[in-house]
Amino acid sequence: MKLRYNYRLYPDAPQREMLARTFGCVRAVWNDALARRKAAWKADRTRISGPQLQKICITAAKRTPEREWLGQVSPVPLQQSLRDLDVAYKSFFDSVSGKRKGPKMGLPAFKSRHDHRQSARFTTNGFTLRAGGILYLAKIGEIEVRWSRELPAPPSSVTVIKDAAGRYFASFVIDMPDDSQTLPESDAQTAIDLGLTHYAVTSDGEKIANPKWLRRRERKLAKLQRALSRKQKGSASRTKVRIKVARQHAKVADARRDFLHKASTSILRENQAVAVEGLAVRGLARGMLAKSVNDASWGSFLRLLEGKATRYGREFITIDHWYPSSQLCPCCGWKIGKLALDVREWDCQQCGEHHDRDIAAALNILAEGIRLRSANDVAAGLADTQNDCEGQVRPGEAIPTLAPPETYTTQAA
Repeated sequence: MKLRYNYRLYPDAPQREMLARTFGCVRAVWNDALARRKAAWKADRTRISGPQLQKICITAAKRTPEREWLGQVSPVPLQQSLRDLDVAYKSFFDSVSGKRKGPKMGLPAFKSRHDHRQSARFTTNGFTLRAGGILYLAKIGEIEVRWSRELPAPPSSVTVIKDAAGRYFASFVIDMPDDSQTLPESDAQTAIDLGLTHYAVTSDGEKIANPKWLRRRERKLAKLQRALSRKQKGSASRTKVRIKVARQHAKVADARRDFLHKASTSILRENQAVAVEGLAVRGLARGMLAKSVNDASWGSFLRLLEGKATRYGREFITIDHWYPSSQLCPCCGWKIGKLALDVREWDCQQCGEHHDRDIAAALNILAEGIRLRSANDVAAGLADTQNDCEGQVRPGEAIPTLAPPETYTTQAA
């Protein structure tokens, strides 16, 4: 299991200059290699391998007057840039052939010097963690790191990132055993109904308020964006206002990320199984409530829940998004039908029970999750019992085997 730990960096002025030079060299090597691969494929449908690109775009390029400045930075991030290009091409071909799941991947694109987010990756032969928590980068020097927590294991690589707000971060990759962070088993299980009035409502009746991170800073962002639109392009004053706008967006993103991590961790620490409704977030993000849906970041929350469930040894269950969770009575199963969004409470006409719409939906999701979980366990048991492990089924010695369990929409962690 690979984990990523991010920390804030505080380089001094000479180090910022060297980092800028490193980012530019990484971008130039990427663009040169991509241009050569495109030209070779267009000419005679040939593919240039990674070692060949390294000889052409790094080793030989350093000896030319046009690219001699590549020798001023460490060769490690330049080599990693070519490896990242190979990974990008592989992801594209796997996506086209169907080997890669998820959204379709496009071809690698050229990097622009006007992109305000820059990065460079160093492997173990390009960085060192020294005593006192000092990070040493090849040809850059010792950089101050703000350690918010200790690294659980020696890192295999570090990516230095400069974001649009001008902040620097070090992103360490750690290799950890799969069962290293497994939590003690719990008898509790819950279901979550996501919404906009309340961010999440659990089947226990707990309602988590929607912080609305972007809405809180809308007025300040609008003021800064109006000021940005009045500045002349390419001027120093426009750059200053652009950084102010980026810092406001960074505060929104940081607050949202902090909330999502804390909420997902708290839910998984208390429950052994978590059932959620599989939302079509991309479709909802194109509707009337697109701004609020994007601000809520439901997709990121569900991905965090699923990933942490795997890490902590929990069970993550996804319910079909066509399941009418908000239309069923959790007591008797009577279906009221489609409700308007402003209807937050309703009465069951069969059993007379009064329901809160969100809590009832969470209870129905929990019941459906328990049903799917039980069906998965029963199917696995049937798969085992249908094998005649002791009897003689054909001439010769019978070898007992276990049939693999069938896969359902339940995703076991």
